[in-house]
Amino acid sequence: MQQSSRPVTTNQSGPHHDLARRVSRSLAHPLRKPIAAHTQRAFDAVAEWHVAQPGRLILDAGCGVGLSTRRLAEQFPDHAVIGVDRSDDRLTRSHGELPANARLVRADLVDFWRLAHLAGWAPERHYLLYPNPYPKASHLKMRWHGHPVFPTLLALGGLIEVRSNWRLYIDEFALAAAQVTGRQAEISEWVPDGDYLTPFEAKYHQSGQALWRLRVALESE
Repeated sequence: MQQSSRPVTTNQSGPHHDLARRVSRSLAHPLRKPIAAHTQRAFDAVAEWHVAQPGRLILDAGCGVGLSTRRLAEQFPDHAVIGVDRSDDRLTRSHGELPANARLVRADLVDFWRLAHLAGWAPERHYLLYPNPYPKASHLKMRWHGHPVFPTLLALGGLIEVRSNWRLYIDEFALAAAQVTGRQAEISEWVPDGDYLTPFEAKYHQSGQALWRLRVALESE
């Protein structure tokens, strides 16, 4: 079914002029805010499940309604796949019963990433599929690469894959990742084969928008 979705518009003409400074600040001043109690409980529960699972870990960060988690679990049946989203409403609209190797978790990603790092988690793959672009220049700190948690996200390691319908988000993420890790990301246009990982991927592609994919392989710390 053909869909109509407007492309991202922004008041930026290129990568944000303050990106490097924000990344440097995040490196110099690690996030110290207390972990939310509900995320601690959610992490403890899924950590117990994860310990009992064979195979390597895949994180699906900001999984929304969980379609991507379900399909990643089907694509990688020998992995444990954990989808995390802060919205209970989205998670309760998940697409059918999950495979046995998948779990959905309602949690704040900022806290979840920090807990995963403290616990020594080392995901083999880490997906950020169509994160909110926050396209206004004043919203840089709300993009993941402009947020203080960004170094922790990268420290988890693994093959990080980001998809977006906004090329500038991908370019900024690559610049920030290179600043933190020294690794150069691979960026390419992404053309789905019809087996969409998320409803957003379907909507953007069926609206005729170009989609972009970033991949960078990192070692866990």
